[in-house]
Amino acid sequence: MSSARTLSAIQVQVIWNRLISVVEEQAQALIRTAFGTSTREAGDLSAGVFLPDGRMIAQAVTGTPGHINSMAESVKHFLDKFPPQGMRDGDVYLTNDPWKGTGHLYDMTMVTPVFHRQRLIGLFAATLHVIDIGGIGPGTDSSQIYHEGLFLPILKFIDCGTVNATVLDIIRANVREPEQVEGDLFALVACNEVGGRRLRQVLDEFGLAELQAAGEHIIAQSAQGMLAAVAKWPHGRWSNAMTLDGFESPIVIQALVEISATGVDIDFGGTSGFVAHGVNVVKAYTDAYASFGVRCLIGPDVPNNAGSLSIVRVRAPEGSILDAPPATAVNARHIIGQMLPDVVFGCLRQARPDAVPAEGASSLWNIQLSGGRPVRGAAAETFHGTPRFAITSFSTGGTGARPQQDGLSTTSYPSGVRNISVEILETISPLVFWRKEYRADSGGAGQYRGGLGQVIEISHADHAPMVLDAAWERLHYPARGALGGEPGAVGRVGLASGAELRGKGQQIVPAGEHLVVETPGGGGYGLPGARAPQAVLRDVHAGLISAQDAKNIYGLALSVIPQAVLYPTQWRNT
Repeated sequence: MSSARTLSAIQVQVIWNRLISVVEEQAQALIRTAFGTSTREAGDLSAGVFLPDGRMIAQAVTGTPGHINSMAESVKHFLDKFPPQGMRDGDVYLTNDPWKGTGHLYDMTMVTPVFHRQRLIGLFAATLHVIDIGGIGPGTDSSQIYHEGLFLPILKFIDCGTVNATVLDIIRANVREPEQVEGDLFALVACNEVGGRRLRQVLDEFGLAELQAAGEHIIAQSAQGMLAAVAKWPHGRWSNAMTLDGFESPIVIQALVEISATGVDIDFGGTSGFVAHGVNVVKAYTDAYASFGVRCLIGPDVPNNAGSLSIVRVRAPEGSILDAPPATAVNARHIIGQMLPDVVFGCLRQARPDAVPAEGASSLWNIQLSGGRPVRGAAAETFHGTPRFAITSFSTGGTGARPQQDGLSTTSYPSGVRNISVEILETISPLVFWRKEYRADSGGAGQYRGGLGQVIEISHADHAPMVLDAAWERLHYPARGALGGEPGAVGRVGLASGAELRGKGQQIVPAGEHLVVETPGGGGYGLPGARAPQAVLRDVHAGLISAQDAKNIYGLALSVIPQAVLYPTQWRNT
């Protein structure tokens, strides 16, 4: 049998390409077999292949940074509990421990050892977000992890091919949607099995007895590639701070980024402490999104694995909101964690002002609605007779404007999940979506305009009340512009009748009311006065900005807009 040391550079590259295909097929198998809309419609998942010592070799393109980058560390926790020498073919391991998984109880992480010729050659891991995990439900109202649902320590879910029926019974008894959750668990089993089967085929094709040598080569090359990318950036130290809405008082994220010959160090010293609400972030999730912020700008083409991730080192004070101690509430950790790329960008912009976008809405504006019985946090008689439902609509705001380009409107950055279509949500729930449209004037003005948020209006088809679990940021502190660009619009949530709702916490949408959600816009880049008049005119014509903003901000008084001015090339061709 051959090893990577005897393979040519071309063969190693082909093996790498095949591994990417393997983990992408693993992810697609998860999407095709999953029961929950978060996975099969939105792509809220991760998949990857690991060496027997727990180092990630390759990740699927499909998935989110919060899942894949934190799962890269979680596999090592599995190996601490179940050492490789004790693993057997047909074993499968499971956890949703936020501190050893991907940050909150809704995320199920499954690890499957792969054997080839009676030898452990690697591990496949995958994560998805289940629709329910019991407890208080989604949102920020919890004050400790015990409120948030069923906590599964790292355990053996399948023993040599036999499912642990007791574990499955416990899970089914503790969640509101047992069929969906069970279906998602077996989708995880299936996707890892697909990955293992394809990996064995690759090894047979290249005459390899094991993955170790090829994996070591890939990881080492990735680390070298990342160091080469770091060397192209100025070396030094830069700091930045961001203020977030918080609860009783604002939350401050403080960061110091240092670029040196050995890599990139991020220190969140000075950041606010953890709070008695479900927005605290575990360290693995902090690592995931902080390192992703770096990777968006430095070495974005370098493979994301244990090698390249090792070049970005993250520190956060113990007990801070970015390194929450065990037992703290972490249900909605994404609304803080997904702000970290913007915080890192604020540091890196000082090193390369020409290369870093402005701030965006960043954290997801997921609309989490439920109703019917059993009821959470509301009088049972309020919901008597209405059918039970629970949905999560993955909603987004605008991204920050980029150097040389406007920001992207209603785009899921940095999470990367897809919006679930209105048709799907209306099919699986008694909801009606009356509006889902761009929010005019929400993008920050600048030479390059920030991306727009959106306006979403929803009601219950039977005019019944609904439970809203709000978990949103940027209602008070907008996405800031860069290099003279103006901030984006803050978000807003309320009822069509005019009543305002809070950005965090469980609230009731009364019977017959419409919920109206306005997501934030991204910050602008560069001085508004430098924006091309033609670009302003096109925005007005498309309804992205109002004639009033065109006049007041950009200094253009508009009446009739000639088509030849808006689209000169198209006009000439017609």
